[in-house]
Amino acid sequence: MEPHIHRRVIIDTDAKNEADDQFAIVHALLSPSLDVRGLVAAQFGASRSDRSMEESREEIDLLLDLMGLEQQVTVANGAPTAIPDEQTPRDSEGAQLIIAESKLATAQQPLFVAFLGPLTDMASAILLDPDIVHRDIVVIWIGGVGYGGVETYPGVEFNLRNDIAAANVVYDSGITVWQVPSNVYSQVSVSYAELEEKIGGTSKLADYLISQTVEWNRRYWPEPIESRSLGDSPAISLMLYPRGGNFRIVPAPRFGQEGHYLPGSGHPIRVVESVDIRFLLEDMFAKIRKFGREA
Repeated sequence: MEPHIHRRVIIDTDAKNEADDQFAIVHALLSPSLDVRGLVAAQFGASRSDRSMEESREEIDLLLDLMGLEQQVTVANGAPTAIPDEQTPRDSEGAQLIIAESKLATAQQPLFVAFLGPLTDMASAILLDPDIVHRDIVVIWIGGVGYGGVETYPGVEFNLRNDIAAANVVYDSGITVWQVPSNVYSQVSVSYAELEEKIGGTSKLADYLISQTVEWNRRYWPEPIESRSLGDSPAISLMLYPRGGNFRIVPAPRFGQEGHYLPGSGHPIRVVESVDIRFLLEDMFAKIRKFGREA
């Protein structure tokens, strides 16, 4: 049954960075209650590529081709690199799309902007149009480490590392933020066997999602592995079912250059402490299987 209420959504994605953005993008596009107003191709630093934003755009275009949605979904290029400092935006089609869609947001129908990578394009939108922070927008960010000393990976969390200045702009601004830190998003794990059993062979799209996961692990993971965290997917499940997350309110911090939290503006933000992984994965798998049947 087609839902009557559609949630307006922009997804800002560093789609070729790892193998999880692809699942999140597909899940969103297959969800009838999400009105995806645009996909923004995001940069993911220069550690693996000197054209990371362009590679993200190419991956988005490939997914839309596999889904038969070419020319049906707005796609915009985001900034090619991080902002140079906290006062200087990187203007881009992506930042302008966020600004334009924010002007249509209302209290009854806010705009959700999900960031699966760095916050570069949101920070740029704020710096280009400071009034955006007073509009009805929810920024969902997959990034940063856990609070209270909860650490998943050593060093600076990847999405934060790729634009610390942008994270500080967003957190200082007072805009509504839902943060999914690494200790939460890393728990959304699937095995190769589960992927094969749940969606393998159901469509070219599904087989690509599986094969690119295996290939990414083979290329970048230093030890034998047969699973992957779909860490970007909570951004989608929280838009589909916000009560499927446990939140707590914390004062907005700032981020140090080592990725740690410092005292900040104190504006309240919502930190996700857990997500309903059963709902997330089963809903996504069911929609991918249905896509294969109907393709």
